[in-house]
Amino acid sequence: MATTSTTQTPSIFPLLLVNFIGTLGYSIILPFLVFLVTRFGGNAIIYGVLGAVYPTFQLVGAPILGRWSDTHGRRKILLLSQAGTLFSWVIFLVALLIPIQALAKFNSGTFGLFTITIPLLVLFVARALDGLTGGNVSVANAYLADISNDTNRKANFGKLSASANLGFIVGPLLAGTLGATSFGEIIPVLAAIAISFVAVFVIYKYLPESKCTAIDSHIQKEGLEKILSQAHKDCYEVENPQKVRFKDVIKIPHLPYMFLLYFLIFLGFNIFYTAFPIHAIAKDGLGWSIMNLGIFFSILGGLMVAVQGPLLSHLSKKLSDEVLTIAGSFILIFHFILLSTGHLWLVYISTVFFALGNGLMWASFLSILAKIPPPHYQGYVQGIANSFGSLASIMGLIIGGIIYSSLGSYTFLLAAGIIFIVFLACLPMLRFTYHQKK
Repeated sequence: MATTSTTQTPSIFPLLLVNFIGTLGYSIILPFLVFLVTRFGGNAIIYGVLGAVYPTFQLVGAPILGRWSDTHGRRKILLLSQAGTLFSWVIFLVALLIPIQALAKFNSGTFGLFTITIPLLVLFVARALDGLTGGNVSVANAYLADISNDTNRKANFGKLSASANLGFIVGPLLAGTLGATSFGEIIPVLAAIAISFVAVFVIYKYLPESKCTAIDSHIQKEGLEKILSQAHKDCYEVENPQKVRFKDVIKIPHLPYMFLLYFLIFLGFNIFYTAFPIHAIAKDGLGWSIMNLGIFFSILGGLMVAVQGPLLSHLSKKLSDEVLTIAGSFILIFHFILLSTGHLWLVYISTVFFALGNGLMWASFLSILAKIPPPHYQGYVQGIANSFGSLASIMGLIIGGIIYSSLGSYTFLLAAGIIFIVFLACLPMLRFTYHQKK
């Protein structure tokens, strides 16, 4: 069991701020990314492939960074991850500044007509680097698990999700405003660079370590903390395993089941996240501009903050994590069904179902996942879960673009079917028992 070296638990505000800033940085470029890919020679499918680059490299990086956070501490790895994001935005800016020079043209029956250009390749490099160092989500989840207990765990994960969605409110609005200047996408990307730099500063200056590492414990036992200045004021002393192995983690009850659910949830979401922007800007779809797309995501984010803030906080006192996860997944199905109709007013109504469904389900699901493993496995387990999410993202982002090219708005029914499977698969959660005290 984890014990604190002081009676004061680290504040989650710096973590929430970092999470908000990180989401804000990405959401600023989200509304115009599909336009950018098209201008650089790509098409709808290439847009999906570009989206898949991040989770592909995150699939490799997240478990490694998660394990490092168990060994070396959450704060250091969060700092490393955010620094990688900062550098990736610098590379992204380079793509906007270099001339569009065609390298090769393709006309494939599967991938359609597209051109490989130098700026397009640089975009792929930028997203690859961000993905490789993109373990911030899993490490942030592990950090929150470190400092949470049974009474506040679900509320804390709700606040973490709400802070991310708050970034999705502000980001698209900034994108529409900043992107409307004569400089186009350059100003929003410069803003993303500045925002990422602020996140690095906040982690370095204000985020305390949430747990003691094996090195820290050894130093404290030897009485050398004053000499080496390595002691953490607010940390959790836990027994760190010599080497956490995947085969050990997979034997923990309920974890394989949770990893599968993590995969299915991300698969459904990423089919939506790829198909919807394409559907939104298509002339035979909604025919939206960057501003329209930005407003939509801002409305969606605002509703999510409302659900994951006061509503989830109220319901979490009356309902269990398992019930909220099941109820949320059921509500979420209707979001995708309404999207498939293609009617504008039903599209906006669907945001209510998305906010309620995802808002109730995701924070509760993460709370359950955090309750299952021992404390010293948190980083690695969150990293593995993130890898399952990354694998689903790769499939969803690529499949979403290909399927939308054939089925149009009916692609959202596929996402609805996947989430319906999630709903059915969540029902056994009602019989879960947790042996690990937190």
